[in-house]
Amino acid sequence: MAAPRPVLVVTQPDDLTADMVIDELNRRKVGVVRLDSADFPHTVTLSARIDNAGVRGTVVTGSRCAELENVRSLYYRRPRGFRFRGSDRQDARFAVLQARYGFGGVLASLPDCLYVNHPHAIADCEFKPAQLAAAAEVGFSVPATLITNDPGQARAFAAEHAPVVYKPLHNSPYRQDGRPRTIWVTEVDPAELDESVRGTAHLFQARVPTTAFLRVTAVGERLFCVRIDSDLLDWRYDYSALTYAAVPTPADVTAPIRAFLARFNLVFGCFDLALRPDGAVEFLECNANGQFAWLQEHTGLPMTAAVADLLAQGLP
Repeated sequence: MAAPRPVLVVTQPDDLTADMVIDELNRRKVGVVRLDSADFPHTVTLSARIDNAGVRGTVVTGSRCAELENVRSLYYRRPRGFRFRGSDRQDARFAVLQARYGFGGVLASLPDCLYVNHPHAIADCEFKPAQLAAAAEVGFSVPATLITNDPGQARAFAAEHAPVVYKPLHNSPYRQDGRPRTIWVTEVDPAELDESVRGTAHLFQARVPTTAFLRVTAVGERLFCVRIDSDLLDWRYDYSALTYAAVPTPADVTAPIRAFLARFNLVFGCFDLALRPDGAVEFLECNANGQFAWLQEHTGLPMTAAVADLLAQGLP
């Protein structure tokens, strides 16, 4: 039986943030259909008709069914990729692409549906150069940044803006000696800027002097600001060393945040900002699919309720 006007939640099985939002929607008696891309087509079935009447059909999981034309909102979190086992490599690659553009294409085309966020908007916002350019255009202060594979340009930039940090352009899986590793934001030793820089694109950035970091979570029209005190260059390195406090969102970043979200067609975003000793705020990045559960736990800010409000309401 199809749930009336459900919220569709697309994520992996172990997602604490999604769990909290779903619990809140259940408390409000809002129907939820949860699925993971990796379960298609093994335990998830899709049937969609597209004609002059629009998109109609169903997506069915092991326990729930959603009528595509009745989905009120889609919460796109962190689904796993499509998985096809038992096929040879060519067949599996073909099947993955058909699933991505078929199953994924339908989920990205639902009528009268609020996306939090649309998967294409999330993908667009993952490009750090586009983020930085947009942030500067909408009024944020942005650190001097160089993206290059030219070691000479890298050395010149490091000399001009020292100290300089390196940041990965995308958090990709990386293994060393068979073990998964995280590539942290790291201060650059200019002596290490050798010919290996030519191997791919690198992002170098002037290190921002900070007294603290701000994490602003935007949920629709609501902004939740948390001050994160840390002596670490990359505060994600050790969460046990952090302290948190709910603080007002600085007035001079409210308009840039809203303009940035509009630029990327987002209704949700987690903005990481650096607070300089003089009180000025510097843009670092925006995660269009960021985590907030641990911040709510430490501060009591009602971010889960705000996301549930957005999903339950759907399109205005």
